[in-house]
Amino acid sequence: MKIQIITLFPDMFPGVIDKSMLWKAQEQKLLDISYVNLRDFGLGPRKTVDDTPYGGGDGMLLKPEPLFAAVRHAKEQDPNAKVLLMTARGERWKQTTAQAAADLNNGLIIICGRYEGYDERITTLVDMQVSIGDYILTGGEIPAMVITDSVVRLIPGVLGGATSTLIESFSDGHTLEFPQYTRPEVFEDMSVPNVLLSGNHSEINKWREENSSQAK
Repeated sequence: MKIQIITLFPDMFPGVIDKSMLWKAQEQKLLDISYVNLRDFGLGPRKTVDDTPYGGGDGMLLKPEPLFAAVRHAKEQDPNAKVLLMTARGERWKQTTAQAAADLNNGLIIICGRYEGYDERITTLVDMQVSIGDYILTGGEIPAMVITDSVVRLIPGVLGGATSTLIESFSDGHTLEFPQYTRPEVFEDMSVPNVLLSGNHSEINKWREENSSQAK
């Protein structure tokens, strides 16, 4: 999968993207990730990317010219890529959405907003507006990391077990995974449930089903 992230702060990403399973995905050539620096498409000698909003109001908006140029540049690298815009008013990102993105195996172009927002006209180039929750962050970089992590871990071969992504929370859209335990059997007077030590797999499966819950 090819993922391109349009951002004013590409240096924010390697500490997350180049570690653990995401690093493994890149090493195994399952993930090709790159960063498009929006400042490279800024206007004039100062590479301006923002301006005040029409109608007044606090803050600055990302200008349309750099945004359009950056998206078109990314599309030249991957014409079939889907364009995602990180925005508080977007569709809530869910496990099922991440799975659908991984199954499509299309590239992704993720636009990270900044400042007070962006010129609305950029939405004409966007396939999906995405929110990761009902709160405001200083920019779209952290949501872009969340989106990337949630999709890449679902690419076949990234996680170890063949069923790793099939029996985890939200894999069916609403169920939370059952509690799990490991050694030691007793820790600070807290014991592992006896059924998990029984070796009776039908009873274990029954216990796990009974102890799964529905997301609120």
